[in-house]
Amino acid sequence: MSTLLIRLAGPMQSWGLKSAFELRNTQLDPTKSGVIGLLCASLGRERNEPLNDLTALRMGVRIDKPGDLAFDYQTALNVAKADGGKPDTQLSHRAYLADAAFWVGFEGDAVLLKKLHHALLNPVWPQFLGRKSYLPGIPLVDPHSACIELPLEQALQQAPRMQAEHEKVAGTPVKYIIDSEAQEGTEQRHDVPLSFEINHRAFTFRSVKSSWGLVDTEEVLYV
Repeated sequence: MSTLLIRLAGPMQSWGLKSAFELRNTQLDPTKSGVIGLLCASLGRERNEPLNDLTALRMGVRIDKPGDLAFDYQTALNVAKADGGKPDTQLSHRAYLADAAFWVGFEGDAVLLKKLHHALLNPVWPQFLGRKSYLPGIPLVDPHSACIELPLEQALQQAPRMQAEHEKVAGTPVKYIIDSEAQEGTEQRHDVPLSFEINHRAFTFRSVKSSWGLVDTEEVLYV
């Protein structure tokens, strides 16, 4: 089985699950819809194109740095009032994760994973970590390793530990969140995209299993 590993690290990232305009929240780890959106941007895939090949990939996350939950307070003018009156000021609070770092793995067909690896290195459209202003702080993938011939769990366990230079975290357990069969899962998440079309966005559920474990390497990647 083949696995593609993606590095999601940067000053700010946000992975919304349920949001209204006034409050834009963030999941505490990357959502499947958010990361598939990143893959679609890299591929140059239009919003009305099928997603079946990407949603069929088994996804896992390893949380190396959970980051700090923070909020932006923003204002925007609603200039398109139906009555032509004075624009309203709309307020919103937008949550994000500061200084977080995650490994995301996708397990599946090696040919597709190599295509995704090439797209992540040569994106058609801009790449961002959940919001357009939240840019990756490091390359998303290793340019010399398209995919790893290991199951998802083992590939995540053997990835280098992401940490700041001043941190000493060797031997500290990390959290794993892995797509699982329904009977094995510990949580249901409504973040599998069926369509990204603007007026027809649709999602379905997946089952995930969360656990804590060690990292099976002493290799470090400073972020």
